[in-house]
Amino acid sequence: MWGGLPIALKVILGEMDSITVTWYRFSISAVIALFWYGRHSVAAIRRLLTPPLWPLTLLAAGGLLTNYIFYLIGLDHTTAEAAQILIQLAPLMLLIGSVWLFKEPFSRPRWLGVMAFTVGLVLFFHHRLRTLASIDESYLLGLLALLLGAFAWAVYGLAQKKLLRHVKSNDLLLLIYIAGTLCFLPASSPAQIQNLDGPELMMLAFVALNTIVAYGCFGMAMTHWDASRVSAVITITPLLTLFFVFLSNMLYPGFIQTEPMDWLNWLGAALVVGGSTLAALGNRLK
Repeated sequence: MWGGLPIALKVILGEMDSITVTWYRFSISAVIALFWYGRHSVAAIRRLLTPPLWPLTLLAAGGLLTNYIFYLIGLDHTTAEAAQILIQLAPLMLLIGSVWLFKEPFSRPRWLGVMAFTVGLVLFFHHRLRTLASIDESYLLGLLALLLGAFAWAVYGLAQKKLLRHVKSNDLLLLIYIAGTLCFLPASSPAQIQNLDGPELMMLAFVALNTIVAYGCFGMAMTHWDASRVSAVITITPLLTLFFVFLSNMLYPGFIQTEPMDWLNWLGAALVVGGSTLAALGNRLK
């Protein structure tokens, strides 16, 4: 679901601003979740909004809402591949935060993974780095937004990990969906949906369902696995995005803007994924 997300969002952002897209994603997810299991979540939501859990709830909700906005801003100013490669900093930050908060050891294989990840980022963006002096300011803004979005997502993941000791992931997500719907409504323009044609409406439906399905799966994974294992699995996302972008442009040439890709870019992408996986699973490889 996350692998195909940036492609659908790229299409929609041509006709709808980032805040309105985010409002639709949260509002549709909130409606589905309320009808699906909302009546069973009332007690849990009360616990989330009262001491001692409310500070963690605020961090989790604020982190995910911030991630959504900054990811969309970053995606709007860069490309689908660049966004998915750079957002891999999020699970890496989640890993580092888990080491700090949950006292997980940081072994030598993990350090090697971090080094491979760093080299991979440099190789993937080597075209941009060569022309750094003349790089588009809009692209730089997009990269900065993606960095902030990755940090915000790691905050959400760490807060959620703590909260899952007290409530189910679906209960927390329902509260976040409702919070996002209310927070983004004043600045959104729902009437922009009239600008979308049939395929674009299908893309909007996909990104809305993506929210509840992907984060529902992520929350369930965090319930049954430790954070490092979840981080390792998430690292396959950019490879799926690269494949979906390639497939889309092969079927419909020029369908979506792409990064200039040569063998160094592909090597960089592989190192980002491999380094992230090694960093996440390093303690199991000693």
